[in-house]
Amino acid sequence: MRSYAAARTMEGLLIPMGALTAGVIVFGLFCAVLGSNPFGVFYSIYRAAFSDWYSWQNTLTRAAPLLLCALCTALPARAGLIIIGNEGAMVIGAVGAVSAGLLAPDASHVPSLLLMAGAGMICGGLWICIAAALHYYRGVNSVISSLLLNYIAIALLNHLIEGPMRDPSSLNNPGTRPIADVQHLGLIPGSRIHDGLLFGVLACLFAWFLLSRTTFGFAAKVAGGNVRAAQLGGLGIGRILLILSFLGGACAGLAGMVEVAAVQGRANASVNAGYGYVGILVAFLARQNPAGVVIISLLLGGMMASGGMLQRAHNLPDAAVLVLQGILFLFILWSETLYGRWAERSLRAG
Repeated sequence: MRSYAAARTMEGLLIPMGALTAGVIVFGLFCAVLGSNPFGVFYSIYRAAFSDWYSWQNTLTRAAPLLLCALCTALPARAGLIIIGNEGAMVIGAVGAVSAGLLAPDASHVPSLLLMAGAGMICGGLWICIAAALHYYRGVNSVISSLLLNYIAIALLNHLIEGPMRDPSSLNNPGTRPIADVQHLGLIPGSRIHDGLLFGVLACLFAWFLLSRTTFGFAAKVAGGNVRAAQLGGLGIGRILLILSFLGGACAGLAGMVEVAAVQGRANASVNAGYGYVGILVAFLARQNPAGVVIISLLLGGMMASGGMLQRAHNLPDAAVLVLQGILFLFILWSETLYGRWAERSLRAG
């Protein structure tokens, strides 16, 4: 049994690293085909993301929403439910947050931020609960339903900012009226990094504690490992799925609030920035581990921060970073088929 446990541990380390390495190699070949030196490209990514404090600030700013969006997938996955509606929950959270802010423009700083955060989290949480409820009560595939909910959320955002909630002064870039200055998130002292990074780190710590140090987390693990055994043990599968889905969606909704209060200052089309989709990749690379989410978010945040550098230094297209993310995601999905094989061989050998 020790050899089996050791093999499972090694799988959890080597398979993601192997998938990441394979994706990097394929992206290097892609760069070579376009006439760029792959080693120079990767060095430029490093320079843009991690070479100095200025680069680190860009990386950490982009990592902040990734921390929150990744939990939208990581939390329900612990109970065996795959959710990819991160982008939709973030968009709906942004709409909820800006609506709360505009309804209470005279509130002071902390109460207004708490109101906006609460509204964003509730909207995002309930949005993801739709997919979870459809899966549990009606047998609808959660991957498909949560993906489709992304499109509905984005369409709803576009309808609101171009219709009922549009600011008449927003001509070329339709959006809502701006929130008050007092409702903006501040910056971490001595940096250009907004306080949303703290929200993301605290959310990951809470998620780690919930899943690893509580009876609820153990029940979720049992439900995700063997639904039949969990039912025989009297666990409330539906309750577990809905709670984890709500918490995951609430994290993505909080990311939407951060995007409004720290970056955009209003809800507009730029809220749909793709952080939710990248959050799915973060969750899978981290193996749905909230502690791993922190590390992977930094890595992918750095990649996102390097897009401009790749254009200027290597004449690569603007979508080069998206190509890298897509390649990594394909290899991560393929690597999911490898888990258990090494451990099973160790169990048979023992």
